[in-house]
Amino acid sequence: MSTEIEHVHCLIIGSGPAGYTAAIYAARADLKPLLYTGIVPGGQLTQTTDVENFPGYPKGVMGPQMMEDFREQAARFGTDIRFGYATKVDFSKTPHQVVIDEIKTITADTVIIATGASAKWLGLESEQKYNGFGVSACAVCDGFFFKGQDVAIVGAGDTACEEATYLAKLCKHVHMIVRKGEFKASKAMINRVLNTPNITVLYHTETQEIVGNGQNVTGVRVKNNQDQTEQTLAITGFFVAIGHHPNTELFKGVLDMDATGYLITKPDSTQTNIEGVFACGDVQDTMWRQAVTAAGSGCMAALEAERYLAAKEHA
Repeated sequence: MSTEIEHVHCLIIGSGPAGYTAAIYAARADLKPLLYTGIVPGGQLTQTTDVENFPGYPKGVMGPQMMEDFREQAARFGTDIRFGYATKVDFSKTPHQVVIDEIKTITADTVIIATGASAKWLGLESEQKYNGFGVSACAVCDGFFFKGQDVAIVGAGDTACEEATYLAKLCKHVHMIVRKGEFKASKAMINRVLNTPNITVLYHTETQEIVGNGQNVTGVRVKNNQDQTEQTLAITGFFVAIGHHPNTELFKGVLDMDATGYLITKPDSTQTNIEGVFACGDVQDTMWRQAVTAAGSGCMAALEAERYLAAKEHA
């Protein structure tokens, strides 16, 4: 461990809706929280343009602006917000130890983990170029902007099927791009897709390039990997639904996680398998992955941390 040591009651790792909400509640409970933002301050929402489904923003808000509002509110109540990321943890004893940027050790009575999850991408240059300008990894977040338009979605699992049927309710037509000759989804979800008339499934098909006019998406070039034929689909929205990976590498072998790396919390709780360590937001949410649910679990984590500290104090 590093030589520079600082002790806090509550350390929050991560700065998306979950981390900042935890900070607001922890600060108001006088826990004097210290929050480290991680490499991407504000998390996934800083890579989103319009957010129209978060309560309190009747006219919608840009993702980066919303995260700045969250940050300001957390700071207003006294949260110590610093840029930096956790590089090592030791939860084997109390207080818990977390090394920041490989140089500084924070000892903390409670730790709230809000490191989030990252969408998996295809890895195309054009995909990143048009990210937020027709390319999205969240149909529930962005589908509304493509009402009455033709869109495409890539993926073959339950999430992709769910998002395709969601888009079909809003959009004129949905092209579903499936790399193999079959889905990976459950029978019920497959049937739902196949029984939706405005979804066309393109099997044995891979995305070659997302086409645009320099500002927005205008199409997608796809290739059939059986007969090698290519075609360009005229679309205005391209959705990637090939999964997420939680940002939990740091906690492997330390905290309980499922087969895909999501942290496991106790039922109706944000408590991990280590006493005094809580997890909130997308890092432990395999189902909803919305800003509003992340914020809700951030509130829960802070309240649980406060109760945990109060119980220890009066023990």
